[in-house]
Formats: sequence, structure tokens, C-alpha cells
Amino acid sequence: MALWLSENIGTIGVSLVLILIVGLIIRSMIRDKKRGKSSCGCKCSHCPMSSSCHRSH
Repeated sequence: MALWLSENIGTIGVSLVLILIVGLIIRSMIRDKKRGKSSCGCKCSHCPMSSSCHRSH
């Protein structure tokens, strides 16, 4: 087991970093959604999905 870990430590390290980055991105997207922020960054007046991604005020 120790030999396998030592042979694959680079792959394991890169995988853990990528998992962490993806997790932080998903966390940020969830927080933005709860705050009512749009992910597209444009005006929603002509968007057919505007009623489903924003709460009505």
C-alpha cells in the first residue's frame, strides 16, 4: 500500500486540489443563487428563463 501511495502521490495531490476547487466553485454558485444573483451576468428582460431563475419582488 505504501509503495502504491508513493508511486501515485502526484496524481492523488492533483486530484485533491481539483476536488477542492470544484467544491469551492459549487459552494459559490449555491451562495449566489440563494442571494438572487444571476449566473449569466446579463439583463434578464428578454430571457425566457428569467421567471425561473429570479424571485419576483
